[in-house]
Amino acid sequence: MTVFEQQPLKLSRRRFLLGTSAMAAVPLLSGLWPKSALAEAISQALPQFVALRQAQKGILTAAHWGAFEAIVENGKMVGVQPVSDDPYPNELITMAPYQVHAKNRIKYPMVRKSWLEHGPGSHPELRGNDEWVRVSWDKALDLVSGQISRLQKEFGPQSIYAGSYGWKSVGMLHNSRTLLQRLMNLSGGFLGYAGDYSTGAAQVIMTHVVGSMEVYEQQTAWPNVIENSQLVIMWGCNPMVTLKNSWNVPDHYGQTGFEALKKKGTRIISIDPVHNDSAKFVNAEWIAPRPYTDSAMLLGIAHTLLTEKLHNPDFIKTYTVGFDKFEQYLMGKTDGEEKTAEWAEAICGIKADALRQLARDMAKNRTMIMGGWGIQRQHHGEQPHWMLVTVASMLGQIGLPGGGFGFSYHYSSGGSPTAKGGIVAGISAGNAPKNSPTPIPVARIAECLTSPGKTVDFNGNKVTYPEVKMIYVSGGNPFHQHQDTNNLRKAYSHAETVVVNEPYWTATAKHADIVLPVTTSYERNDLEMGGDYSQLYVFPMHQCVPPQFESRNDFDIFAGLADRLGVHDAFTEGKDETQWLKGMYDDMKLQARNARVALPPFDMFWASNNYVRFPVPEANTQWVRFADFRENPLLNPLGTPSGKIEIFSDTIAKMNYSDCKGHPSWMPPHEWYKAEIAEKYPLSLNTAHATNRLHSQLDNTPLREKHAVADREAIMINPQDAEKRGIKNGDLVRAFNDRGQILVGAIVSEDIRSGVVRISEGAWFDPAEPGEDKSLCKNGNVNCLTFDIGSSSLAQGNCGQMAQLEIEKYTGPVLKNTAHDVPMGA
Repeated sequence: MTVFEQQPLKLSRRRFLLGTSAMAAVPLLSGLWPKSALAEAISQALPQFVALRQAQKGILTAAHWGAFEAIVENGKMVGVQPVSDDPYPNELITMAPYQVHAKNRIKYPMVRKSWLEHGPGSHPELRGNDEWVRVSWDKALDLVSGQISRLQKEFGPQSIYAGSYGWKSVGMLHNSRTLLQRLMNLSGGFLGYAGDYSTGAAQVIMTHVVGSMEVYEQQTAWPNVIENSQLVIMWGCNPMVTLKNSWNVPDHYGQTGFEALKKKGTRIISIDPVHNDSAKFVNAEWIAPRPYTDSAMLLGIAHTLLTEKLHNPDFIKTYTVGFDKFEQYLMGKTDGEEKTAEWAEAICGIKADALRQLARDMAKNRTMIMGGWGIQRQHHGEQPHWMLVTVASMLGQIGLPGGGFGFSYHYSSGGSPTAKGGIVAGISAGNAPKNSPTPIPVARIAECLTSPGKTVDFNGNKVTYPEVKMIYVSGGNPFHQHQDTNNLRKAYSHAETVVVNEPYWTATAKHADIVLPVTTSYERNDLEMGGDYSQLYVFPMHQCVPPQFESRNDFDIFAGLADRLGVHDAFTEGKDETQWLKGMYDDMKLQARNARVALPPFDMFWASNNYVRFPVPEANTQWVRFADFRENPLLNPLGTPSGKIEIFSDTIAKMNYSDCKGHPSWMPPHEWYKAEIAEKYPLSLNTAHATNRLHSQLDNTPLREKHAVADREAIMINPQDAEKRGIKNGDLVRAFNDRGQILVGAIVSEDIRSGVVRISEGAWFDPAEPGEDKSLCKNGNVNCLTFDIGSSSLAQGNCGQMAQLEIEKYTGPVLKNTAHDVPMGA
């Protein structure tokens, strides 16, 4: 059997020197370069490589929160500094040393004792509270591959859920999710997922309304917005927090855009139940509606635009379809209820006069509506985004400089002008076998586990849940991201085997049967793009320190499994880490050459400790989304059946879903302040991205101390609500409803509307009594309180931003927070 061991990237001296006679006097360094001497020599000798940027002090690497140089002493990472041209570096990068040397690293391959002694399916109720047994890598890989092989033969690919959704570490080769799917496709197939947790409702509805997912599309370029937008509406987003991170490596350009708006004095309005950090940063006006009422508020605005003749009928006639049917609903002709500003006020809590004035201001000015994603992670979450597009259509500014709407200004620097160069293509998951099962909506996994054979609606189709025997998680943390954590824990008990690849003892790892220790991205070599939308950078991710303990990189782990499953050659294609990276770089280099950007050979690039910054064409700084469509809708149609914006969708109407009609509408959500459940649980939950982490990542670092209150996740409470319950700032609070209970620390503030509490997502699940139903979470995992139903029959998105709950001052025994502790036997 082949033994796979991670090795430092090997560079060929011959290839390095080939064709570079000017470098003949520079010796190839056998180890890491002394500071940046080699980089400087290359820059001096080869001035044609003007796209290169050299490191100043340390070893170049990167993370979701930024590119940086790692400072390493005696084989240990001791510090970092951002790359020199990062316009908005943030302190999250300073946690890299703590990530590498975390106290709760998974050191060795581990197996849950009951599973190891009695086999698959043994005592699933002990997951999260069982002892762990250390095994060798050979043993661990034999166990995992043995289960994959057995289940493929006995039950088929539908028995193995290997969707593994989550924010895997950056890197185009060691992409844990893709590598898992590559292995599973080669070894027989697997049950995958459709959609995502971030934009589950919006990405489906937008394909019907504007012909693309839209939430992940490039936006009108920031320089154009800064120059032309007269009014910016931040609807349910907090970009100065969320722009700290990106799906790949952030360019942090978006923050400069908001800063420029602030300096220019552009009028900005923030619509959010919380007076958030971004609203304060840009000096925005604050409008605080009741949670989950955005669609009703937008209908009141639309009614004003229509009745005061502030809308643009020519745009509606030329570029949209179905407005007449929506107008009948808006005016109450179809349901007997006219959607006036007064009607909206009674639902959203914003005065009718304020709604009318907002409509007038939006019509009078060149207005850019920047919609967030939180408003669609709700029951009927399809409706707010559909309504935002409808209102923007009524304003008639879509496709004009500085006007219209955009749904990714708060994510990965949408609007950062696109550079001209090359793209690094990562390793492929390959093709699914012909007998592969139909993917399930990603947010319905708990229901799938508990209800095999059940058929549900999904975007005009029917999906039947298979019986899942095995769950394989790599690059995700379901016990953070999924709603109703206590229900998820019980759902996991239906699986015979749970395998998790993970660097840390997260709650997901603690609830597994087999855990394989993975290197952090700083313990291996990789390549990654910088700028999701700008495609501005190519960053080398150099191995900064050796793999810690017995951890292995993702490629080697899955190559080891592939060897045991008889698909090693197909999985590796006969290439090691160095060869894969060189191939990715060379493909990108060819694209760059065609774009007239010269880059050095791979070996030289890697040894130089440089990164690539591509040029941005001037024209791209003034790019306007939908401008081509506006100029000629016949030659540049949208991807909808009509080729236009569909305010009424005949496709959706024919699906005949009671919870998603053919036009945008208001439907009371499953839980809200006017629901019957609010009599028992009167407070509406507002969840948010934490300032000092990325979802659950970095919760086990010292940054937690900056936001934790009473050593728990924080809860923001309005003074009126706090006073009623005898709660003071800094108090330990129990937040609860019928689904669960959590300990949180109180922040009493006027920055939140009364009747609402805010708890950030991402705190690691830490039940006081593991295995006990609805046990008190000592760390404040908000998903213990959220409910697990689909947004609608159309999208089946998650409802992670909403719940009704109650709070009280905690007076019970002092409970130690053990969220980041190592379990028994580990």
